[in-house]
Amino acid sequence: MRLDGRVTGAGVEECNRTCNSVLASLGAKKLRVDLRGVTHVDAGGRRLLSEIHTKTGATFLADTPMTKYFAQEAQGQARDGETGGIK
Repeated sequence: MRLDGRVTGAGVEECNRTCNSVLASLGAKKLRVDLRGVTHVDAGGRRLLSEIHTKTGATFLADTPMTKYFAQEAQGQARDGETGGIK
């Protein structure tokens, strides 16, 4: 699944609906979430990414420090209060 632009506000709810339909059709396949086109993620978007990872074990594709941080955070690897830190 590829996300582009801003994962904020109403876009978070739309992403959640899309994820639910994708998850229903995954079967035994592993979900990969491509964050390389993302420019901003708000608190709701961060929670959604974390929920996706928790529910599915999804891996994230990221290519910038910002998208790598969002991926690490979603996977529970970012330290509280530290940008880019890994446990």
